[in-house]
Amino acid sequence: MVASPTGQPDAAAEEIAAEQRNVDVMYDRLDVLRERVADQLARTRRAGPSGTPQNRSERDAFATEYERRLAQLWAVEERLAFGRLDLRSGDPIHIGRIGLSDEEQRKLLVDWRAEAAQDFYRATAAAPNDVVRRRHIGMRGRHVVGVEDELLDVTSGSTAASDGALVLTGEGALMAALAEHRTGHMRDIVSTIQAEQDRIIRAPMEGVLVVQGGPGTGKTAVALHRAAYLLYHHRDRLARTGVLVVGPSPVFLRYIDQVLPSLGESAAVLATPSQLYPGIDAEGSEPAEAAALKGDLRMVQLISRAVELRQRVPPGPITLDVDGTRLTLRPASVSAARDRARGTRKPHNAARDVFVRTVLNDLVKQLARSLNVELDEYQRGELLADLHDSPDVRREINLCWMPLTAERLLTQLFADADLLVAAAPALTEAERALLSRPPGSAWTPADVPLLDEAAELLGDDPAARRLEERRMAAQREGDLKYARGVLESMGDSSGLVSAEMLADRFTTGGSDSTVAERAAEDRTWTYGHVVVDEAQELSAMAWRLLMRRCPSRSMTVVGDTAQTAALAGASGWAEALDRHVPGRWQLAELSVNYRTPAEIMAVAAQVLRTAGIEARPPLAARHGLPPVLVAVPQLDLDSLAHVVVAELEVLGAGRLAVVVPRTGYREMGEQLVERLGEHAEHHRATLDDQLVVLDVGEVKGLEFDSVIVIEPADVLDQSARGAGDLYVALTRSTQRLTVLHARPLPFEPADQN
Repeated sequence: MVASPTGQPDAAAEEIAAEQRNVDVMYDRLDVLRERVADQLARTRRAGPSGTPQNRSERDAFATEYERRLAQLWAVEERLAFGRLDLRSGDPIHIGRIGLSDEEQRKLLVDWRAEAAQDFYRATAAAPNDVVRRRHIGMRGRHVVGVEDELLDVTSGSTAASDGALVLTGEGALMAALAEHRTGHMRDIVSTIQAEQDRIIRAPMEGVLVVQGGPGTGKTAVALHRAAYLLYHHRDRLARTGVLVVGPSPVFLRYIDQVLPSLGESAAVLATPSQLYPGIDAEGSEPAEAAALKGDLRMVQLISRAVELRQRVPPGPITLDVDGTRLTLRPASVSAARDRARGTRKPHNAARDVFVRTVLNDLVKQLARSLNVELDEYQRGELLADLHDSPDVRREINLCWMPLTAERLLTQLFADADLLVAAAPALTEAERALLSRPPGSAWTPADVPLLDEAAELLGDDPAARRLEERRMAAQREGDLKYARGVLESMGDSSGLVSAEMLADRFTTGGSDSTVAERAAEDRTWTYGHVVVDEAQELSAMAWRLLMRRCPSRSMTVVGDTAQTAALAGASGWAEALDRHVPGRWQLAELSVNYRTPAEIMAVAAQVLRTAGIEARPPLAARHGLPPVLVAVPQLDLDSLAHVVVAELEVLGAGRLAVVVPRTGYREMGEQLVERLGEHAEHHRATLDDQLVVLDVGEVKGLEFDSVIVIEPADVLDQSARGAGDLYVALTRSTQRLTVLHARPLPFEPADQN
């Protein structure tokens, strides 16, 4: 990676040495800040558990914020600085993971998200924007190992590009990063962000930004860097509400979980679609047809009707015993009470209060007449108490309008054939059979949007919620006022802890509760921004859930409709979004595949063409080895193990994934792991071993140095959208691809000439 303006080795060494001196100053400053925050944390902890509750809350609040800040300072150790801009109008500026200043507040390092750093990613020879030279700094540990310079002087002609041509900035740094071995975690791309990616990362927060891109275009990395960018520029708005990042699987979340911390951010909640209903991690399985039906918008009417069916009117009068006095629960009065409660347009559980009060009003009048008492306020209270004490009254009112949870509603609905017919008369018998299941069945990912829909219609106790909201608002105002006084009295002007941060700790009692933990417990939690990865897989019902989680409709939606595998998934973005944000979403496209070599991409593109899928695969940024197609008479453990062992020998330190069809190969994968022992893992939410065995559903969004795809024909046969699955599987490799098959290939091998 070593280069210099003159191309002379001695000049390159001098430039590297000069940058090393700059970097040493930055790391020295980082060490000072770490030591300072660690000392503040230690002094805070030494204060002990004594003092008033307020004093203890203060101590815990400061301790939590110091811990968070210290974690941020350690997270940026790797490649602290990675770039420099030499400007016509001023001194050079260095670009890095965070901003750093010395004791005199002279800028040592500019945060990559700051406006001043934008030209590091966007300046070109045609539009240098005051930049004379852009430098990429190669780091290994704390040592500068190389520099790569681009002279953005249009008069020299050295880097000029024709109008409309694609320009990769820092091409040497980019190619070096692409050639590195993969690990069990996604790495950030902060030092090699390309211009088309940077425009997306820095786009305004308002509205829904759809990022369409084929395999290897960096969609996920761009989305995560965009989240970090938005947290930097809109911290007041987002730090307390958080950013929700939705990924396709636990394996995927484990793969990306270090990206945001490495960029100095922690206020993000990572979840799969099956984890978006608090208290439930839906891990059950069901036929793809059942999941597709549950993702259909007809479920909105089904659930609404199921709730209405729990608001009953008795078929005839019911006699009630109230301490020896007989009253009559009349269908007409129940019907009137039901109409009045529904007329409030409140959720079921909230409207129940109106229903109960209306029914009791009729019964209390009956009771007063029976007892021949005048119904004044005192007597009314006494008689209402008698009604509340009557088992008959409580039982019959509950039978007419039972308080419900979403879990109970759906469990009973799917287990009761008659109730399902009544709630879904428009469904066919075969469709209702797909929904039917016994009580106690595991919740599936497709159930989660239905649970959320039901919870929205059922609601909770509004009186209790209003009281709690008023209490929390008053406490928040008091905490902010108190926190400002604490900071002033302590003379803390470091900026490490703000009044808002301190007040947040007061609100949670000084605990270590995080945004993620608080959001996980509250279904009504709304996020300031939502990032959705592999968004093409979401059903219409899942989109309804996500829109409730983000009323501001500030979202980054990334995906590739050519990779859609779920039957309920979207075939186009307008289909998914127009009903929710008409006119408020825009499309941005990523056109360059940085992961997959052109030779492998050609095979994947052949799959789309053979399946009749209209899509333009992204342009591969580099060439590599052609795929290896291995035909065997019978695909068994021995043939698979032979290919895997040979590939591991060639691969060296890289990572290898064996990608199998969704069903039929789990046992073979487990046997392979057992034979290879400690070098492999199978179907676990971690990617730390050199060899992993994953099915085509689990591998979505991941990348490996080498991939072995087994039996492509089975991948196609096992899903109505099997071409999407196969397209994904073939494009996971950064270096080598092997296809192992006994059945005929479902595509023609691409011409490599």
